[in-house]
Amino acid sequence: MAIPRRALYIVGIGPGAHAQITRAAEAALRSVDCIVGYDGYVDLVRAWYPEANFIASPITHEVERAREAVERALAGERVALIGSGDAGIYGLAGLALEIVAELDATELPVDVVPGVTAATAAAALLGAPLGHDFAVISLSYLLTPWETTVRRLEAAAAADFVTVLYNPASQRRRKQLCDAIEIFRRHRDPDTPVGHVESAYRAGQRVGVCTLAAFDTASAGMLSTIVIGNSTTHSWRGRMITPRGYRRGQSKA
Repeated sequence: MAIPRRALYIVGIGPGAHAQITRAAEAALRSVDCIVGYDGYVDLVRAWYPEANFIASPITHEVERAREAVERALAGERVALIGSGDAGIYGLAGLALEIVAELDATELPVDVVPGVTAATAAAALLGAPLGHDFAVISLSYLLTPWETTVRRLEAAAAADFVTVLYNPASQRRRKQLCDAIEIFRRHRDPDTPVGHVESAYRAGQRVGVCTLAAFDTASAGMLSTIVIGNSTTHSWRGRMITPRGYRRGQSKA
């Protein structure tokens, strides 16, 4: 089958290490004319594809970045729009597809290429905390009203979901993480394991497990992923384990 000359690939590059990028993502990035992305993500992959044409832009330029990728593809180029983790999870896949739909560009081949997202990357480093139902919630209030996020945190905590917190804090934003932890402290046992992964599969990686009562919100930043266990999660030698239930005869459920 002939490969279309113009195409848009929306590619999740994984958490940051070359070993965590999928073969499909690698093939897509090697096939394109240019790679469009946020400065920080371009810096991560530039060494992997030294001959590629990169178009980088700073944070908060997401709309412009996605539009440029779409317009270049419509003009006849093969373009990759990259994001960390999985481009469809808190990423630019939705935005890029919205732009394609607004332009009614039905003739443009668009391929969303999945990647290893922060939740699964952090979970692997922590052991097996996502063995049962879980929720992923971003604490950034830039794109979601904080009141909405609070409702979701309350619901996840009350429903006993293992909960992964993305974008937990920054130098100027810490109250949201403090509020989130207090919500879970009202609903969970103080000995509930909490995992903290900093810079998963990147330089400066740090991995730690403590209890919900002992968790220090001051230790987290924008490169952190926090995993709060549920009522069945336990820890062993610095690893978190959330049983799926196989040993209770639930494997056929």
